Amino acid sequence: MPSRRPDALTAMPTLLVTDPVETVFGACDQCLRRTRLLELLAPHVERARHERRLGQLLALGEDELLGAVAGKRRQWVVHALETSADPSEARAHVAEAGLVAVCRHRDSYPRKLLEMADAPAVLHLNGDLAALPQEGVPTVAIVGARRATPYGLEVARALGRGLAAAGLPVVSGMALGIDGAAHAGALEVGGPTVAVLAGGADVAYPSSKAALHRRIVATPGCCVVSEMPPGFRPFKWGFPARNRIIAGLADATIVVEAAERSGSLITAEMAQDLGRPVAAVPGAVTNPMAMGTNALLRDGADVVRNAQDILDTLLGSGAQRLPTGPDPALLPPPLLALLDRLGARPATAAALLLPGEEADGVVAGLVELELLGYVRRSPGGAYVRAAG
Repeated sequence: MPSRRPDALTAMPTLLVTDPVETVFGACDQCLRRTRLLELLAPHVERARHERRLGQLLALGEDELLGAVAGKRRQWVVHALETSADPSEARAHVAEAGLVAVCRHRDSYPRKLLEMADAPAVLHLNGDLAALPQEGVPTVAIVGARRATPYGLEVARALGRGLAAAGLPVVSGMALGIDGAAHAGALEVGGPTVAVLAGGADVAYPSSKAALHRRIVATPGCCVVSEMPPGFRPFKWGFPARNRIIAGLADATIVVEAAERSGSLITAEMAQDLGRPVAAVPGAVTNPMAMGTNALLRDGADVVRNAQDILDTLLGSGAQRLPTGPDPALLPPPLLALLDRLGARPATAAALLLPGEEADGVVAGLVELELLGYVRRSPGGAYVRAAG
């Protein structure tokens, strides 16, 4: 093993190796050892979290981290580390999983993350390597509730679609609800989008997002990222750890829907700690899923109504304009009347029928509105007005 200890890296996060064999992508021995240490300590991190903040833990050097987390298991962990932290084997494991690793000593490692004291030692990438956000490319995180409302899902999808169409990478956590909707919106226009996982980048989590995982990996300009090695199954602490990477990669963070206690509020707090803009989508005061976002707005977060608002925040007012869609007022009167009947809540074709109206005509009208992009079918088959 190299003589330099991994804990020295936390004191010099901007150090660049000058080894002539350095490649654009790759991970040095020290950083691979650090990743292996974190993997060995993973089952015990949750207990240590009760004594200090997660970010403080992850910023510790090797000896301090062992002391804070391993406890009576320290001797076993040290032995396991010395006998299993073979960098050649780690690189082979990454390659077998179809991933690429990049450590914080490589030029391809996102400079934005190096502003964090607890920057991940290694990022494991699955997909297009060029999708990893770099300096000079404004990047936006979109996060929110897993149990999102149809309104929240549609807004997240529209924000992801609009920002990606403007060329801004959309970063999120590929979770149920808002995160998945934001990725889906970006993919509708061909990306770019980056999903950050708490488990291995080769494993879809949750498993219900396997199809979304495959789409992201297969789409140019998109990738899945994790600091944990291939095949790793996440622990509870891994999700706030993932959130810090989401906040670190983004120049601004948007919270679409969040309850009063929500992981997405942790992401917003991390972004604020980095001095980066936090924005929120306003919601009804009676909606429990809007309590967190409305609180952010009360405390000074920027209001986001659409993708144009966040473009103005990052690039300057009017510096880049999103293309406008067709004017609903130009729709034929029957279609406009049907669209006006569709309020904020999803509704089935039967619920939109007027007395004496033919069901086939309503269904045909809804299909036409869907093709024109004015409405969208929700998973349950009901229709909802498309945002943006």
